[in-house]
Parts: sequence; C-alpha cells; structure tokens
Amino acid sequence: MPMARTNSGRSGELLVELRRDAGVPLHRQVETAIRDGIRSGRLRIGTALPPTRTLAADLGVSRGVVVEAYEQLGAEGYLTSRTGGYTQVAIGQDTAPPRARPAVAPAPRIDFGYGRADVSSFPRAAWLRSVRRVLTETPDGRFGYLDGRGVPELHEALAGYLNRVRGTSATPQDIVITNGFAQGIALLIGLLAKAGAKRVAVEDPSADDDARVVAAEAGLEVVGVPVDGDGIRTEVLDRIEADALILTPSHQWPTGGVLSAESRADVLEWAGRTGALIVEDDYDAEYRYDRAPIGSMQGLAPDRVVYAGTASKTLAPGLRLGWFVVPRHLVDDLAAAKVLADRGSPVIDQLTFADFLSRGEFDRHLRRMRPVYRRRRDALLAALRERLPDLRPAGVAAGMHLVAWLPPELDEREVVEGAARRGVGVYGVGPYRLSADGPGGLVFGYATLDERRIGEGIELLAAAIADG
Repeated sequence: MPMARTNSGRSGELLVELRRDAGVPLHRQVETAIRDGIRSGRLRIGTALPPTRTLAADLGVSRGVVVEAYEQLGAEGYLTSRTGGYTQVAIGQDTAPPRARPAVAPAPRIDFGYGRADVSSFPRAAWLRSVRRVLTETPDGRFGYLDGRGVPELHEALAGYLNRVRGTSATPQDIVITNGFAQGIALLIGLLAKAGAKRVAVEDPSADDDARVVAAEAGLEVVGVPVDGDGIRTEVLDRIEADALILTPSHQWPTGGVLSAESRADVLEWAGRTGALIVEDDYDAEYRYDRAPIGSMQGLAPDRVVYAGTASKTLAPGLRLGWFVVPRHLVDDLAAAKVLADRGSPVIDQLTFADFLSRGEFDRHLRRMRPVYRRRRDALLAALRERLPDLRPAGVAAGMHLVAWLPPELDEREVVEGAARRGVGVYGVGPYRLSADGPGGLVFGYATLDERRIGEGIELLAAAIADG
C-alpha cells in the first residue's frame, strides 16, 4: 500500500495512498487523493506538490501515472505549474460558504489609544549592534537552559540602571526576568493564591486587564481603593483587609496622580502592620516633562515592595521583556514558577537588552523620545484648550496619556460613541472603575500620533460633541 506525503513543510499530512487491488486506475487514485485534499482544506492554495519523478518514486509507479494525474487536475483548475518550477495548488477549499461572522467595527481613523509606545522610533541600528555583539561574543554556555531568574548579565545591568534612575534598592539577586508585566503579575498572584491569599486590593479606577483578571481567575477577591488627584486615598486602607495592594504610585493609571511622600509612608506603614505585599507597577515613569523624577517605593521598603518594570512603554511591547524586583524570600518561588511556565525568557533578547542598557543606548533612546512625546502632549493640550475648553486635563506632567474630565452635562458613553462615528477613538474612564462613583472622563493616548493628527482628532471630537 504505497503512500506519499507533501513536501510543503506540513509533514505528517498524507498526500496519496494507493490500493492496487481496488480496480481503479492508479492515476485516478492519485487524482482523487489530491482533489480530496484540496477540497477538505488540508492542501491549501499555494502548497507545492512533489515533482512528478519524486512522487512516482515514492509510490513505486511510473512517472507517467503522476504526470497524467497532475495534468487532469491542472485541466480542472485545481493545480498550476510553471516550466522548471513546482506544481502548486491553485484554488482554495471547495466547501460551502463559511458561516457569517459578526461584523467587526472599523478601526478608528485617528486613535487616541493609550499604553502604546511609538514603535516606529524603535532604535533598530543600536539594537542590531547589540545583537551582533551578543552573537559574536557570548560564551556558548549562555545559550543553554538557565535558571528561572534569567541571565546574570541582565540582572547586573538592570540593578545598576534602576538604582541610578528609579531609586530602587535592587541587587542582581533580587531580579526575575519575565515576559512583560502580564506574565510577571500572573506568576506572582499565583504564588499568593498558593500561599493562602484571599484578597487583592487595586486602585479604583485602574486597568481592567492583567492583575484584576488574573486575580479573579485565581479565586481571589478584588477590592478597589478610591483614587483622588494624588493617587489612592490612604485613609481608606484601614477599612480594607488585603493580602496585596497593586499600585501605580509614580503616575496613577489612568488619572495621572502622583502619590505623595506622606501617602507612601502611610501605605508602607499599613503594609508593615498587616503583612500585605505592595506591588509597584512603574509602567511609564521614564517619561516626565514638567516635574522632577519620582523615586520608587521599592527603594523605601525592599522587603515589602515588589517593583515591576517593562520595556513595553519605552521600547516596544513586542519585545516581551519585563523585570520584577522582589523581596528576597520570594525570589526562588517566583523563579520556579517562571521555569514551570515556559523554561525562561529568550536568552538572546535578554543579553541584547543587557548590552543595550550597559552601553547607555537605553538612556540615549529615552532622551530622544522625551521631547517627541512632550511635543505631542503639548499639541493635545493646546487643541483641547482651543476646541474643548470645558474639558479639564489631568495627569499631564508625565507619561504617554492624559485624562480629560468631562463637565456634568456630557455623558461619557455618548461622547465616546459620537467620536467613534466620526472615526476618532477616545476611551472613557468608566470601564476601569470598580465602583459606579466618579465623574466622566476621557483617556487620551498621544504617543503614536503626530501633532497634525492630534489636532485633527480633537477637531472631529469637538464636532461630535457639538452635534450631541
């Protein structure tokens, strides 16, 4: 019962099975097998079939059998061939029309999406130089399996950078490399749940993905701590029992508030008294415009605070590079969880970023991008002042987004929907609240839009609001 398979890279998919006792000419069996493969979708359009000589040899038949089958399928339109080239599948799956899918809303023509770096400015040349150095200079042993914390070179580079720029109190031994914040917080919450944690506190409003979703899926109760213009209201903490508190103290997401020194002290006092773990999400603190740098909370209490940072907002989210500076008693458990999850983050990427950091390229990239983002922020503020003066911007001194609070007579959802009809993507604060309390507001990301498009987008938004 001779059989042959495709050479299309999809190994394991049977192409032809011949039965010499079936009473059906061999070339007809070849035709039927290939035709059925195309109709079922197993052989997709563009798939290259084996040369006639190769397939004939695999099947133990004369080449003329395969040639005749290919020619018939070509005449029917199933196959196409070029002189000197492969024979290829020429049509798609021959089935009933696919079921109708729900219509997908068109993407906004001008999108004030938040949390996005301008990846068009990724420092490709400098990154490539680091990649080349890594590939030519790294000892062979570094390309094997490492422990779950990541490569030592990146631990050293990050500890030096974070202590210098963010005021952390990190040693290389405290750092675990993750695939971004999302993986790190999932691993950490998993450890808390395994240790018996029952409740996680988050800012209200706060991002509704990552921590909140993962905690809920792990069976933990998620409670909100109200936020005002300066971050969380720490007086509320005394009424909350939680095993962990997740904060964005240097630039609260989404309101932009900065947690004061007094409030930071209150949070740390509460954590020390209750035994709660503080998770400091330092997602965009490198971008500041009208204020002095704000040091990390981890530097004040490294035994109580987990510091989380990533390259997503500074370089590109596609790198999937994150780092967690954790209290010493959690390092081994977090590293073990990382190994169990994926055996560790890609070594070459880690070594490349370590080189990039150590040679000052990361600092240079940030110095280039700060004025770019500042100009875009300034353009957004100017456009809001001119076209929508009743909106009150907040959280403008740093980051890559701002919030504009709406006057009471404007409904947040109606504004968002009206903007969408004009092709403008703006996003309400409401979906990120745990409670129903609080004014309506819009989140404007500006990192990926140039000044002209920012002005055009606000012009369209103003027209949508005027139309009601």
